[in-house]
Amino acid sequence: MIIEARPPLLRRLPAGVWVGAFWTALVAFRFFTRDEELRHLFDYQGNPEDMPLVVTAVVTTLVATLLARLPLAAVAVALAGSVYSLGMWTVPETAVLQFLIADGVVGHCAASRSRRVSLTALGLPLATLAGLFCWGFARDFPVNPFAYGGLAATALIAWLVGNTVHQGRAHTEALRGRATEQAVTAERLRIARELHDMVAHNIGIIAIQAGMGSRVMDTQPAETRNALDAIEATSRETLAGLRRMLGALRAGEGESAPLEVTPGLAELDRLVEKSAGAGVRVAVTRGGEPRALPAEVDLAAFRIVQEAVTNVVKHSGTRDCHVTVDYRPDELAVTVVDLGAGPAATGPGGQGRTGYGLVGMRERAALLHGEFSAGPRPEGGFRVAARLPIPVEVGP
Repeated sequence: MIIEARPPLLRRLPAGVWVGAFWTALVAFRFFTRDEELRHLFDYQGNPEDMPLVVTAVVTTLVATLLARLPLAAVAVALAGSVYSLGMWTVPETAVLQFLIADGVVGHCAASRSRRVSLTALGLPLATLAGLFCWGFARDFPVNPFAYGGLAATALIAWLVGNTVHQGRAHTEALRGRATEQAVTAERLRIARELHDMVAHNIGIIAIQAGMGSRVMDTQPAETRNALDAIEATSRETLAGLRRMLGALRAGEGESAPLEVTPGLAELDRLVEKSAGAGVRVAVTRGGEPRALPAEVDLAAFRIVQEAVTNVVKHSGTRDCHVTVDYRPDELAVTVVDLGAGPAATGPGGQGRTGYGLVGMRERAALLHGEFSAGPRPEGGFRVAARLPIPVEVGP
C-alpha cells in the first residue's frame, strides 16, 4: 500500500488565502494608524492611496484564487479590473497595473496549460484592447495607438515567455522519459545476461552429467553416482542463484534484498572443477601480477570465461581447452582457446556458438569500453578473447 505524505501547511492553503490575508493585514494596519480609513477606501475622492488599493486587492485576491482551476476566469477578472480602473483619471497607473496582472496570468497559462487554453488566454487581452480602441475611436475619445500597441506587445511577450518555458519543460520530460526507458532496457539486458550466464552454464553441466550417467549406468555404477551427485549439487546451486536474483528483484524500495556474492576470477578454480566433472579439462594460465579488480571488470571477465568454457563443453566436441588471464598495467586480457569443431557444432536449440552467449560476452566487453573477438582459428579450434580496461586508480 502506497501512502503519500501530506504536503506542508503552506502548500495546502490556496494562494488566494495568502493574498487575501496580506491585504487584510495591510488594511488593518492602516485602520489603526489613520482616521476614517474605511470611508477613504470605499468613497473614492481622487486620493491615489484609497480606491486603487481596494481594486488592486480585490483583483489580485480573485486572480490568485482562480489561477489554479480557472485560469481563463483569472485573466477575465484582471481585465475587468483594468477596464474599471480606466475611470480613475487621477491614477491612470492602476489600469496599467491590472493589465500587467492579466499578462502574468497569460504567461502562466502558456507555461502550464494546453496550447488551446494558452491561446485563448492570449486572445482575451488582445480582444479587450481592440474593443476599447474601437469604442474610444467611435466616441471620439483621444486614443493613443502606440499605448494600445505597447500593451498588446506586453501580452504577446508574456505568452512567448510562457510558451518557451512550456517547451523547455516538455523537452526535459521527454529526455527524462527516454533516459528512464534506456535505464529499464539496460537493466533488463543486464538481468538477461546474468540469467543466461548462470543458468546456461549450470544446465549445460547438468545435461553433460546426465548423459554420462545414462551411458555408464549399467557398467559403472560408481560413475553414475558421481554424475548424480554433480547434478544434485549443480541444481541446488542454480536454484539458490535464481532465488537470490528473484528476491533482489522483488525487494521494494527501503527493503533489504538478499545479499549475493558477486562472482569473479577467484571462482576460476571452481569453474575448472565443475568442467572437469563434465569431461572437459580446463588449463588456466595467469600472467602478470594478480591484483584486486573493480567489481564490474572482475564479474565481466569471469562471465566471459564461464560462457566460453560452457560453449566448449556443449558445442566443441573436445575434452581440452586453455584459459589465459593476463593482468596488464592498464587492462585485463582473457583468452579461451580450444581445439574442437568450432562454430559448426550446434547445440540442441541450433544456436551453437553464434547464439546469445557470444552476444552477451560482446555486450559485457562493450559496456566496459573493452574489445572482444571470437571466431575459429586458422590452425583449428575456436578462440574467444577480450580486453577489459582497468581504471587507473585501481592499482596493485
